[in-house]
Parts: sequence; C-alpha cells; structure tokens
Amino acid sequence: MKFLAIDVGMGTQDILLYDSKKNIENCFKMVLPSQTQIVAQRISRETRAGHDIVLTGETMGGGPCVGAIRQHIEAGLAVYATERAALTVNDNLDNVRDMGVIIVSEEEADELNVTRIEMCDVDKPALKKALGFFGISLPNRFAVAVQDHGYSPDTSNRVFRFEYFRDILKKGGSLNSFVYKGNIPDRFTRMKAVERTLPGALLMDTGFAAIRGALLGADVKMPALVVNIGNGHTLAGVVDNGVVLSLFEHHTHQMNAGKLDDYLKRLCDGTLGFQEVFDDGGHGCYIREAVGFDNIGSIIVTGPNRSIMRNSHLDIRFAAPYGDMMLTGCFGLMDAYLNYLENHNGGT
Repeated sequence: MKFLAIDVGMGTQDILLYDSKKNIENCFKMVLPSQTQIVAQRISRETRAGHDIVLTGETMGGGPCVGAIRQHIEAGLAVYATERAALTVNDNLDNVRDMGVIIVSEEEADELNVTRIEMCDVDKPALKKALGFFGISLPNRFAVAVQDHGYSPDTSNRVFRFEYFRDILKKGGSLNSFVYKGNIPDRFTRMKAVERTLPGALLMDTGFAAIRGALLGADVKMPALVVNIGNGHTLAGVVDNGVVLSLFEHHTHQMNAGKLDDYLKRLCDGTLGFQEVFDDGGHGCYIREAVGFDNIGSIIVTGPNRSIMRNSHLDIRFAAPYGDMMLTGCFGLMDAYLNYLENHNGGT
C-alpha cells in the first residue's frame, strides 16, 4: 500500500511517499517550498510586471501570500478574487474588501483579462509532474496536515481555534481525536478545501501531526512533554499513552529558550493559564490534568525552529523519528493513517 503524506507549513511542505513494502528510511521524501511561498512569488512577479491579477481556486494558508497581495494593492494594481480564494485573506469578506480586494464570481473571474493565479494548499498536478520526472506514480491515497484556525468571521481566530482544542481535551481527547477522514468539522474551511482537492484524504492539524510524529522516536517515556516549534506557531502538549492532558500554543517569533522553559514547567505543574498566554499574544492554554514537571518521563522538541531550545536548561532531546526531523509531521500523518486503516478494517 502506498500513500502520500504532506505536511503543509508556512515555510515548507514536507512530503513522504509511504510504501508498506519498504523500510521507512527507504521511502521517498521531499522538502519543498510551501504553497503560500509559491503563490507569494507568483503574485510578486506580477507586481513587478505591473499586471492586475485574479485569485481563484481554494481557501489556503495565508502569511506570505497575503503579504504579497497587500504589496500588490499598495503598488496601485488590482486584485480580484473569488469568494473561496478571498477567504485565504480573512474570514470576514468585508475586511477583505476594505483591504482593496475586489470579490467576483467564478464566472466573472473567467471573463477577466488579467493574470490568473490559482490558490491551493496542495498542488496535485505539480506533485504528479515532479514525481513523474523520476518515474514515480502519484498514489491515490493522501494524508495532509494544515494549520486551520477555523472559520471565525466575527471573533478572534486565536480564541476560536483554542476553544476547540479545549473542548476536545475536556472530553478526554486523544491524539486520534484530531484525525479526520470524511468527518471534518464544518469550522475547518481550510481542511475542507484540501478535501475538495484530494477527495478521501485524511486530514490533521500540523501541530498535532508533529506531536504524534515526535512520539515515534525510540525510548520515549510517558508522560511525555512534546514541543513543536514551527515557523509560525509553537504548540506544546503533555501526552500520556496517546491521551492529551494539557496544551498551549503561542507564536514562535515571541519565544526564546528562557520563556519556553518557564511555560513548559508551568504547563506540567498546572500554573500556566489561558488568559496569560492569550494576553501575551498567543492562542491559549488548557490543562485538564497537571502531572507535575518532576513526573515527566521525556521532553521532546521538534520543528524547523527547534534551535531556539539549544540554550534550554531543561533535559530535552531533539526528535528525529526514523532519522529525519523535517519529516516529523509526515511520520505523524503516516502513523495516523495506518492507525485509521487498522481500526476501520483496512478500509480506504
């Protein structure tokens, strides 16, 4: 059995072609620019050329591509967008219009004599072509991780995102509670968009995919404290045999080793609160069970910005499941997909 695991970040999209007939270490893998980086480059080229653009396709991750849209408008050039594409910029389309984007229908987009730029988190034709250069066929099964704040046009997306995490943890949520295949909650419009691109795909949040992958390392002792320091966000959780006991999320650019050391200790001890993290610009914190920092068996750090913790005073270890840190999220997706198949009688 083969499937493609794609971990979509802000900086890179990390790809693993899982093949059950091979050792994991021999499975093919790629680390490529993320789609938001690619789309941002395409927009910037049109800005330099002085061309108006229309954004079509799906809702996708923002960040760099939204920054490029702003610069295009600031240069005095027109940006048209269909509704789905416009939701990349903001869940409130009035805010998108206020920014200067002109919302059009799909039919109107087709009639515009401007440069067309397709929005999507996963460019399936491009991946098929890239793999084809090496004689590799694109599989028909996919597992994809994206960070989806959830559709929240009238409230803080930080609060909206973390409220969902809190509700799942309150019910005794496990890592499997954050795996979706055919049951994506309506709030997750970005995941829904990927599902439209790749029907039948398994979806996860990037942070939970990374936590799950990090736990696949050798000699992990429970309960484990896992920290994923991504390009955009830092997510840390205490996990005990698959059950998520506590969690906090913040923005990576506001983190340093000393601050993280303090947050992580207090997350375990139960003294870190939602309001403190939120007021500091983060997403929040929820502690269902405080295990006590002295009872933590392993502290595992992963993510492209894990170097922040090189000066940590904690007894940390850097995750490299199957020898590859950059594929941690993909390995989490792999584990989730195999677990799903096992629990659903091998169904696809």
